[in-house]
Amino acid sequence: MSVRIDAMDRKILSELQIDAGRSLDEIARAVGSSKTPVWNRIRKLREAGVIGPPTVVPDAEALGFDATFFVLIRTSEHEAEWQAKFLAALKARPEVQEAHRLAGDIDYILKVRVKNARAYDTFYQALISEVRVYNVTALLSMEEIKSTRALPL
Repeated sequence: MSVRIDAMDRKILSELQIDAGRSLDEIARAVGSSKTPVWNRIRKLREAGVIGPPTVVPDAEALGFDATFFVLIRTSEHEAEWQAKFLAALKARPEVQEAHRLAGDIDYILKVRVKNARAYDTFYQALISEVRVYNVTALLSMEEIKSTRALPL
C-alpha cells in the first residue's frame, strides 16, 4: 500500500518520535490540529506500514545492562546455508540489538548489549560454537554519546 506523506503527517511523526505515549489531545495540540484528524492520519500511517507497533524503550543501564559491544565479524563463508544459520543464530540472541551486513572489509557488525564482559564472553562462545567465522573483533563502548531511532523528518 502506497501512502503520500504530507507536512502534517511529518509533524505528527515527529511528535510521535519524541513521545508516542502522549495523548491524542497533546499530539493534536502540538501539531495544530484536532484529535480526530490526527487519529485518522496515525491509523493511515500504521495501515501503510510507515509506523510500526508501539514499543517501550527501557533504560538498559537501569536494568543492569552496562556493557555495549560493537562486534565486527569477517567470514570466509558466503553460501546461503551458512548465512541462514548465522542469521538464525543472531535472531535467537536477545543480546543482539542490531545486526548489519556491510560492504567492505568487514562482513557484519553487531550491536550487543550485555551486563558485563563475562556476559559478552558467554555470548561470543555460544555464537562461535554455532557458526564458523573467520575473525571477530569486539569493541567496548566506553560512553554512549548519542542514540536515537528518530528520523530527521
